[in-house]
Amino acid sequence: MLIAGWKSVSMVDVHGKVTFTLWLCGCNLRCPFCHNWQIAENEGCFPLKQNVLLEELESCAFLIDYFHVTGGEPLLQWRDLSSLFADIDIPVSLNTNLTLLKPLEKLLNAGLVEHIATDLKAPPTELYGLPEKASLKLWELFLKGLELVSNYKIPLELRIPVARNLEQWSYIEEGLRRIKTDFYVVLNPLVGKPLTNPRDDEWCSQYCWPRKENVEKLKRELEELGVEVYVNTLPIFAK
Repeated sequence: MLIAGWKSVSMVDVHGKVTFTLWLCGCNLRCPFCHNWQIAENEGCFPLKQNVLLEELESCAFLIDYFHVTGGEPLLQWRDLSSLFADIDIPVSLNTNLTLLKPLEKLLNAGLVEHIATDLKAPPTELYGLPEKASLKLWELFLKGLELVSNYKIPLELRIPVARNLEQWSYIEEGLRRIKTDFYVVLNPLVGKPLTNPRDDEWCSQYCWPRKENVEKLKRELEELGVEVYVNTLPIFAK
């Protein structure tokens, strides 16, 4: 299993929870705003020493709510991930883009995952960073992924990257209609340099840094639907 490292105690990777977070390498998307794109492209990655990870996890298990796996897209390495999860007694949280349905279903069917985190990237033709036809196909898989998670009644953290100058609401509504499990929303305003190092600076200069009032408007619209919403606050918004 190729990894980029881990953090034994994190308070920022799942809302309101303490996690032991592992970063896996590789991804099937090319999101232009991604600040982990080096991991997604396997730069600086190395093989996991599972015994070392398990020893460190055991030493801090009393502090941890979830063993959280993110990336990249972890399900690209689902077979190794399945073996790792089987050796862990702590509840597992998986951050996935929900487009690799068969691997996801195998893990859920085996009872190896207790929590899912995913990004609703809208519109997919802009945020997936792929050609239009491929992006729309992956969007349909993502929607089916929401239904799959719902079928297994897995709690869901639905993260919404909030862009500037893009129409997002119709896609958000479409995604919400597919969710039939316990969930909450975390709004993540997209940011670029100097706070992050996005894959595509030019794209980010046009679509990152949404206005504060637009983020607040989206929060109100979601709350009017009865959705529990949290916002990752930032010191800077677009003027």
